[in-house]
Amino acid sequence: MNDVINFLKTRRSTTAKTMISGHINKSDLNEILACGIRVPDHGALNPWSITVIKDNARSRIGRDILAPEYILNNPEATEEEIDFEKNRFLRASAVIAVLFKPVSHPKIPLWEMELSTGAVCLNILLSAQSLGYAAQWLTEWYSYNDRMINEVGGKPQTDKLAGFIYVGDKEKEPVERRRPKKENVINFLTE
Repeated sequence: MNDVINFLKTRRSTTAKTMISGHINKSDLNEILACGIRVPDHGALNPWSITVIKDNARSRIGRDILAPEYILNNPEATEEEIDFEKNRFLRASAVIAVLFKPVSHPKIPLWEMELSTGAVCLNILLSAQSLGYAAQWLTEWYSYNDRMINEVGGKPQTDKLAGFIYVGDKEKEPVERRRPKKENVINFLTE
């Protein structure tokens, strides 16, 4: 069987909660990012940008944005919950933010730009996993937070965070999860 097909049929995300921070090889990270931007993009508009959060930036963002914003929206939060949010990015070696940045164009619909941005997220995820890293694509509460959008170079009035791809190490292989039955989600039109 083709190696790419076999990988795609068996790949599985490692949840960020079970990920461990380790070292991400610089050349691997560059390969992941290069693959990330090689996506369908009608009109070559590049309606997206990527911000890599690593090293000390992971704890700074946790301390300066994630914890305070979580407290602001959850005033009854426990210390344990606040610590979890503050340390959220420390689970991974790098957290890659993908920002949707729509471009005004007379012929190319916004929907196609959104799809291209999703493709960036998926390419980053698959590239990281193909190199043996633990990786997961997440969109949680902070994906919709204006301060976080600003932090990664976006404008909250127009831009959206398509997700954060956590890349780290895994202590063990992830377990398979329930997948849809092909006959329930795939149709063929033959006439």
